[in-house]
Amino acid sequence: MVKFEAFENYSQKYDEWFDKNSSIYELELQAVKGLLPESENGIEIGVGSGRFAARLDIKLGLDPSKKMGKIAEKRGIKFIEGVAESLPFPDSCFDFVLMVTTICFLEDIGKAFKEASRVLKPRGYLIAGFINAESPMGKMYEKNKNESTFYKDATFYSVKEVVSYMEKAHFTDFSFKQAVFQLGEELKDIGSVKDGYREGSFVVVRGKKFI
Repeated sequence: MVKFEAFENYSQKYDEWFDKNSSIYELELQAVKGLLPESENGIEIGVGSGRFAARLDIKLGLDPSKKMGKIAEKRGIKFIEGVAESLPFPDSCFDFVLMVTTICFLEDIGKAFKEASRVLKPRGYLIAGFINAESPMGKMYEKNKNESTFYKDATFYSVKEVVSYMEKAHFTDFSFKQAVFQLGEELKDIGSVKDGYREGSFVVVRGKKFI
């Protein structure tokens, strides 16, 4: 993963974002949940402060930031320090791998997806939730990322790019969910979760490991 000093130094600020933007957070949760398989044998890579894992009943999380991991542990997550490009797990041990707002911080997205494939059982799922680079929010984040505490070193991807990387890592049978909401300070109960990806700023892609 790329430099994560900001997450170490401002872990509480990051975690508080979810309270300040609860409407967006709830929509993103719904979108992820809509594609999450019914299994307790999964892991969130880039678990951060555990906001998604805890609500989705995922018990195991990996992240390079120890301070973020400590917050996740308070939410009941078993935290493992590590990076997505070199997972400390044996082959074929999980039913699903979840990454939420993680891929934009990866040092090597292709390698990370191949590692996810390696640790998944045959026909296991990789679920990636991310800000679509081609959406209004994605364009706004890209334009202003030099002024951002967390997104200075981020790389934003389009849905097409993410699917291409997943295909190269031996995933197929793709499904999509999107959280559609308006940008602005007055976001209150505005928005919805839909199938597909052409309208939403936050998109979730699920692919099945085919080997």
